[in-house]
Formats: sequence, structure tokens, C-alpha cells
Amino acid sequence: MSPLSEASAINDGVNSSTNSQSMPDSMPDSMPDSMWALKPWWCQPWSIILTGILIPSVSWVLLHRLWISLPVAAVMVVWWILFLVVVPTQYAAAVKEQRDIDT
Repeated sequence: MSPLSEASAINDGVNSSTNSQSMPDSMPDSMPDSMWALKPWWCQPWSIILTGILIPSVSWVLLHRLWISLPVAAVMVVWWILFLVVVPTQYAAAVKEQRDIDT
């Protein structure tokens, strides 16, 4: 038996035992409307904003190279948009949709 088929057989055994404990199809009613209630302190909006300001600032203070600091700042803005706007909006929509289905 090849190592790949052995790993597959092991994984099949693991998957079959974990599949017997199926997850519920719906979210519990106690799911918070805001995803921030589920996140640890280091993944809150204030820490995302602070990190997004700190990293480009440190880049500028240490290097004084605009051609490095501006792309770093641009990445931080994209990160902000993704994690402060897009993801929370999608989470809220998913919670609302699930609650509408459940009622």
C-alpha cells in the first residue's frame, strides 16, 4: 500500500467518525448581530485601525522612503475595507438571512 493510499484510508476513518456527529443545519438564535462580539480583543476594529496606522507610520519613520510607505499604506487601506466593511456586512447579512429562514 502506498503512503498516499494509507493516508487516504486513515483520513476516511477519521472523516467517517466525525461525520457521525453532524453539525446542525441552522445557527442558534443566540448568534450576535455583530461579528465583533465573537472576536478576541486583538481582532477588534480598534486594533485593526491601530495596526493599519502603525505599520505605515513605522515604515515611514524607519525608511523615509515614500515608494515603500505608500504601497504599505495602500495594503492597509485594502485590509481595512475588507475586514471593517465587507466581512462585517456579509456576516450581518448571513445572520439576518438565517434568522429569516428559521422563522
